[in-house]
Amino acid sequence: MIPHKLALCLLLICFSQGVTLAQRKPPTGGRLAVVVEERLAALRATPQLNGKLVRRLGRGRMVAIRSAKTSGDGVTFFLVNVTSRTHGWIQREAVASPVRAGDDKSLLHLIEHSQGFDRISRARIFLDHFTRSPLRPEVLLMLGDTAEDVALQLSADAARRLKDSDFTYYLNYTALDRYNRQRVTFLFDKQTKRFHYDGAAWRDLIRVYPRSSAANEARKRIASQVIPQ
Repeated sequence: MIPHKLALCLLLICFSQGVTLAQRKPPTGGRLAVVVEERLAALRATPQLNGKLVRRLGRGRMVAIRSAKTSGDGVTFFLVNVTSRTHGWIQREAVASPVRAGDDKSLLHLIEHSQGFDRISRARIFLDHFTRSPLRPEVLLMLGDTAEDVALQLSADAARRLKDSDFTYYLNYTALDRYNRQRVTFLFDKQTKRFHYDGAAWRDLIRVYPRSSAANEARKRIASQVIPQ
C-alpha cells in the first residue's frame, strides 16, 4: 500500500478491453499463434523467402496455423489465416503458439535478447497468451526489472525535452503512451520530476508464485524500491 500522505501522481492505465476487442477477432481455421518477431513477419504468397509479399504483420497479431512446409534452403514456413479473407505463408520463428511444445522457451529467449519497450511488449505477449507456462515467474521478474530501467530513461528524456515545464506536461509526456498500452504504470515524483515503476509485476509474482526463486528476487526489488514523496 502507498501511504495517502505521499505526494505522488499515479499514471493510471487507460487500457480499454472494448477497444482491444473491437480491433480484431482471432482468426479461425487452425492452431492459434501470435506474432512475436515482427522483423520476420512477412506474410508471403509462397513458402519462400523471396515469395511475393502479401502484407507484413505487426507484433501481437493473431494468426491461425493451418499447415507447415520447409523450403529448399531449410526455412520452415507456416500457412496461416490472418482474417477470413487473408492467408499466406510466414516464417516459423515469427510466431509463437501456447499449444506448441517449446514455444514458451523460444519466446523467453527472444525476450531475454530484447531491450526496453521491445522486451516489455514481448513479455506482455507471453503473460497474456502463455498462461500455463512454468516460465511465467521469470518473465514477470524481467518485466518489472525492465520497467524500472525504463523509468530512469523516461525521466532523463522528459527532463531534457520539457526542462522547466509544469508537472502536467510530464504527466502527459507522449513517450508514456505506449507503455500505458502495455499496462505498465509509473509513479511520478513532483519534487524530483522523476518517474518510478509502480512494481505491479513484482507484486503479482509474489502473490501468484510466492515460493519461486524469482519471487525472492522480487521481494528484494520492492524492499529497495524508491517511492515518490
